[in-house]
Amino acid sequence: MTQPRGASRQGNQQAVSAALSGAVDLSGLKERADAARQQSSGGGGSAPGGGVVVDVTESNFQSEVVDRSRNTLVVVDLWADWCQPCKQLSPVLEKLAGEFNGAWVLAKIDVDANQRIAQLFGAQSLPTVIAVAGGQPVDAFSGALPEQEIRTWLNSLLDALRDKLPGIAAAEQGAGQVEGEAAEEDPRFTEAEDALARGDYAAAEAAYQKIIDAEPSNEQAKAALNQVRFIARASDIDPQVVARADADPNDIDAQLSAADYAVLQQQVEQAFARLINTIRSTSGDDRDRVRTHLVELFELFDANDDRVLKARRDLASALF
Repeated sequence: MTQPRGASRQGNQQAVSAALSGAVDLSGLKERADAARQQSSGGGGSAPGGGVVVDVTESNFQSEVVDRSRNTLVVVDLWADWCQPCKQLSPVLEKLAGEFNGAWVLAKIDVDANQRIAQLFGAQSLPTVIAVAGGQPVDAFSGALPEQEIRTWLNSLLDALRDKLPGIAAAEQGAGQVEGEAAEEDPRFTEAEDALARGDYAAAEAAYQKIIDAEPSNEQAKAALNQVRFIARASDIDPQVVARADADPNDIDAQLSAADYAVLQQQVEQAFARLINTIRSTSGDDRDRVRTHLVELFELFDANDDRVLKARRDLASALF
């Protein structure tokens, strides 16, 4: 017997609540955003540069270099333990990363352990330093340049990219904030949270989008918007979409909805695997669309969730 549409939607809404209770913590958004702001402004963390220096491997290259460069400048340092000039250059880059207070991120890559990345950049010698913005290399140099020359190079890049990458200006503005100063409550979030509480997903999405339009680098609003969009679309999924997706691997819409439904049923690994397999069999705009959807699903979970970490490794393998 076919279940009435209204009953199906109500069941989905209950499933959304159950799934989100274990996966998506809207109440924790502010804490996560505060921690991110503290890291980007040079406070906290034991990594050199106050959290703006990251060790990159093939498993996190997509998230730490490609995806991150869409918001801020990423400077890739290709080095090796046997390279003496590398040992001279790396401390200088780390020092500058700290001084610039998160206006750019230093991504350190050991080429011996990550040879495919070195091949991807076409590095002919070490050290090689590549500036990445918007997912693409935009400038590079080789050798251990003097600190002042590197500083001039960085300032030139930041000036050229400031209007294109919102994370640069946001970090520069945040650098002037007094350490430990409490952030004032943002009344704009009240409207969104009230709408979400009454189940008006469209109003909540509009409220969060309004914040992002005014502040493109507002990570709290971005995370909340991503989660509200998932709640809205997942609450109206037809369970039969899974059968349609299994029957036609080329139906991209069905694959995306089936992955959402799997998350709804707390079958997270299956959801990630479905989209990664779709990425392997697609190209062009379809592939980019699926990748974007998968990354949005990653954002529903803690970044250190084992399922997310494994899926990011699998995604990197599928893409490269």
